[in-house]
Amino acid sequence: MSDVTERWYSGRLQQDITVMRWGAVGTPVLVFPSAGGDAGEIERNGLVDACGPLLADGRVKLYSVDSVAGQAMVTKASSAEHRMWLLNQFHECVRREVLPAIHADLGGQAIDVITAGASIGAFNAVAVLCRYPDVFGAAIGMSGSYRIERFYDEAWSQDLYHSAPLQFLPGLEGPQLDRLRQRWVVLASGEGEWEDVGESWRMAEVLGAKGIPNRVDNWGPQWDHQWPTWRQMLPQYLRELT
Repeated sequence: MSDVTERWYSGRLQQDITVMRWGAVGTPVLVFPSAGGDAGEIERNGLVDACGPLLADGRVKLYSVDSVAGQAMVTKASSAEHRMWLLNQFHECVRREVLPAIHADLGGQAIDVITAGASIGAFNAVAVLCRYPDVFGAAIGMSGSYRIERFYDEAWSQDLYHSAPLQFLPGLEGPQLDRLRQRWVVLASGEGEWEDVGESWRMAEVLGAKGIPNRVDNWGPQWDHQWPTWRQMLPQYLRELT
């Protein structure tokens, strides 16, 4: 079980949100769930246990948050416009609410946080790094789905533009880009069932065109779009980054 669970009402999201934590000391890592997952999904699917040695050694502290926008994406319970608005608000909630909670948990230290996630979680991990490089230091995208508009009936809005790195990065200039060029993105994918390493290459091409350091790791055809893959990937990359 997690060490700490916090829940509060987010005015940005107009609903409650949960944040969970595992570990006592170490580099803070915010792990986004898959599309419809909640904050406890990574524990139920063995990702926390897979990072057990890193937690025990005080290398990392893991945090996770409900995938509010992803849940709406999966259920399609509202219009595409509302779901795109919710995605933008979710990222703002992570920056303005979840991140301060993490910093408070760290004793007020404003330490750069590593982001990570699989599938839609990978999209969120890369997106918040690109949107807020002042507070996030690196992103680990595992089996990522980065062309996000296909989950919104191919619709488009300003909310989607601001949320999706494939859309906003080509035109990005100024201090945000300068800071991003000091960050690091790992894009890992298998080539097994339900995997599409082309998504990672597409993301890498856009990052590279703006001079943002990144790497694509192709794990090959024996690795599927499943939790066993991500249980192998995450500890490996956290060892590299911490």
